[in-house]
Amino acid sequence: QVQLVESGGGSVQPGGSLRLSCAASGFAFRNYAMAWVRQTPGKELEWVSTINRAGDSALYADSVNDRFTISRDNDKNTLYLQMNSLKPEDAAVYICTKYILASSALPIFRAADFQHRGQGTQVTVSS
Repeated sequence: QVQLVESGGGSVQPGGSLRLSCAASGFAFRNYAMAWVRQTPGKELEWVSTINRAGDSALYADSVNDRFTISRDNDKNTLYLQMNSLKPEDAAVYICTKYILASSALPIFRAADFQHRGQGTQVTVSS
């Protein structure tokens, strides 16, 4: 079955950087667009970024644009999120998620279309 396992979270000071990874298994990773979302207690799931299956096109939320970079290695079945210039408001559990269709499109994020999710990795940003 689909498995998504995130890693790389931790605690950093404002302005710091982290690189998150998501190891995928149980499906043909290279055939699916992937996304990162984040969750904080008491708030709705927030979309962060989406990448197409080829890895050559991506979308970003305004709140992270120019600071975060999504990428993927289809040979390693791994999704990444490079996070720079971290702010306290970036603190959350970061979750990777798989698009529902094996499509070349770069889909607009809708939670219903990204139902397979990992358990997440915690990111804390504080001084």
